[in-house]
Amino acid sequence: MRDPELAEFTAFVAVAEQRNFTRAAAQLGMAPSTLSQTIRALEARLGVRLLNRTTRSVALTGAGERFLAELRPALEGIGRAVEAVNDFRDTPMGHLRLSVSRAASLYVMAPMLGPFLAAHPAITLEIVADDAHIDIVSGRFDAGVRIGEMIEQDMIAVRLTSDFRMVTVASPDYLAYTPAPATPDDLRRHNCIRHRSTWDGGVHPWELERGNEHVELTVDGQLVVNDLHLALYAARHGAGVAYLPDTFVSPHVQTGQLVRLLEAWSLRRSGVFLYYSGRRQIPAPLQALIAFVRRRADEQRGAVRVPCKRPPVEGDPALP
Repeated sequence: MRDPELAEFTAFVAVAEQRNFTRAAAQLGMAPSTLSQTIRALEARLGVRLLNRTTRSVALTGAGERFLAELRPALEGIGRAVEAVNDFRDTPMGHLRLSVSRAASLYVMAPMLGPFLAAHPAITLEIVADDAHIDIVSGRFDAGVRIGEMIEQDMIAVRLTSDFRMVTVASPDYLAYTPAPATPDDLRRHNCIRHRSTWDGGVHPWELERGNEHVELTVDGQLVVNDLHLALYAARHGAGVAYLPDTFVSPHVQTGQLVRLLEAWSLRRSGVFLYYSGRRQIPAPLQALIAFVRRRADEQRGAVRVPCKRPPVEGDPALP
């Protein structure tokens, strides 16, 4: 198989899966015009139209459907063959593609990127930061990074952080003209910054616990956002009460920019996990990342396993 043929086949599969030239071009790291030319060259060489294009959509022809069904397993076989050779290398190499929630990309992944990449110069790491509900298998990701509640049960998960708590906070400026809530029910009378989940599109109730007590509150407020960092900064600037992970707010509480409210009330959430499908061969770059996470856990001596509601954990200790 000539290199141009392999590039054309890979380009076709990307367009067929994405049903969009712009997204496929972004995935492949090429210009949309170049991708379009590549597909036209493939169709011309095969003598058959594979895709029906309009200004708004891309659809497979009958020939394209059959070609994709035969081609996809072949390309996956090539990938497995390359990966098998990787096992004989002294150092792992290749491309590692991760789907990571936006918060985890900043608070969990960012601090480890420099050390991991320095330790593995032959690995190229691509992180797609997105809070949407993404199937890492169909999306052709090697692994994902999410909180435990958002990971499917059939995935293998490696703990990256310990559990965290969801807390309510507001700025001193906001509290200067609005009395702080004394009970969870008082939050109903506050200007609350609500979060529309990119995961499922919902604006969910706030949940708080104190010992064995559990409450769910449908709060109200002028501001609705789909990004927790925007909620954080809006709260810092007096826009209202926010409901956020304690790890987000702690630095701002320490500097006096935010004040914790209802300190006896919070909600425990499972920590952040690296997860991947156990039904596929683990590529060498992912094996390297898993080993790196384990060494990091050992070095930081997060020796206590913290109970988690969610998926089968691979036996890694929680980090502090």
